[in-house]
Amino acid sequence: MRLPIIDLHCDVLYKYEKKEYDFSTAPFDVNLQHLRQGNVKVQAFAIFIQPTTPKSEKIKSALRQIYYFQTHVIRPENKVVHIKNWSDIERLQSDEIGAFLTIEGVDFFEGDIKMWHLFRELGVLSIGLTWNNANEAADGADEDLGRGVTAFGQEIIQQNNTHKIFTDVSHLSEKSFWDTLELADYVIASHSNAKALCAHRRNLSDEQIKAMVAKNAPIHLVYYPLFIEAQGNATIADLIKHVDHICALGGKHLIGLGSDFDGIDIKVPQLENASQHPNLLNELLKYYTEDEVRGFAGQNFLRHLPK
Repeated sequence: MRLPIIDLHCDVLYKYEKKEYDFSTAPFDVNLQHLRQGNVKVQAFAIFIQPTTPKSEKIKSALRQIYYFQTHVIRPENKVVHIKNWSDIERLQSDEIGAFLTIEGVDFFEGDIKMWHLFRELGVLSIGLTWNNANEAADGADEDLGRGVTAFGQEIIQQNNTHKIFTDVSHLSEKSFWDTLELADYVIASHSNAKALCAHRRNLSDEQIKAMVAKNAPIHLVYYPLFIEAQGNATIADLIKHVDHICALGGKHLIGLGSDFDGIDIKVPQLENASQHPNLLNELLKYYTEDEVRGFAGQNFLRHLPK
């Protein structure tokens, strides 16, 4: 069964920083061929800048990634359409794939809210304040300075609320997570799993998952083996345990997919690139109804878009 898929996270644009390829057959986890083989209807493309990038190069890197997106991904012959507003998804033709931009850490804003406005004009629809490091907006999962979301981070969230942009909690420190849940109208975890099953700092505790459920905020599961199983020897069955766990906490209607393809160096067997999403869905169909799995694949996300 070929269910339409929406994937909330990949790092293709960062890979383009190293070498340019034809997106149709690029040696990436996510390329045009893999998207079509996997029946991916909408793919999110993250703008990610390594924290070690020199300060003067960060904004250049972000703008180059926009350039790669515009010139390589959304080429007319690819039939990949730039989703600049959530309503654009409804207008996709049957042979088109939607692509939208996200930000994974606002380091390159350098505390300047004018950068938020610039990147919104360029089409960004979801913003994570941090990657794992702390920055001007918030503390990250790996660098908790005890600040939570800063005044600048609050300003970004306010703009996100006004313009119906998701605020992504996947890489935040715990205090930043709770601050965001209080401040943001449109919260999402774009690529996180359940900490009760894999005690990685990037995963969500039961308390956090329950709070996401209470907020009606989508939770998209990540395919990185070290976020699935402590030793990193994860199988599709192990990932499905995270689905089961979040469902048991009341989040069945919020679960989606956030592969982290092209951002992960090890893979779950049979879940190694965008063409293999259906392998996960086919396993899920052994335990969940077609309607439930259709929800996990993408419908849950569409039902919780900012309005």
